[in-house]
Amino acid sequence: MKNIFLFANIITSIVIVALILLQGKGAGLGSAWGGGGEYFQTRRGVEKVTLRLSVAMIALFVIISVVNFFIR
Repeated sequence: MKNIFLFANIITSIVIVALILLQGKGAGLGSAWGGGGEYFQTRRGVEKVTLRLSVAMIALFVIISVVNFFIR
């Protein structure tokens, strides 16, 4: 059982790293492909989805880690 949670933690951490790398610094996802980013605007569309998905995956990672800690 502990191995299943360890495997889930590894997969979750890989997904978190991928989602964070997709979020470009500054202008968001648009800057990864040469977007301007000269002004601030709210996150919309794909950027909003990746942000919310990364927060959910981080929460899932914490929950799996705590459960894995208490399993013998």
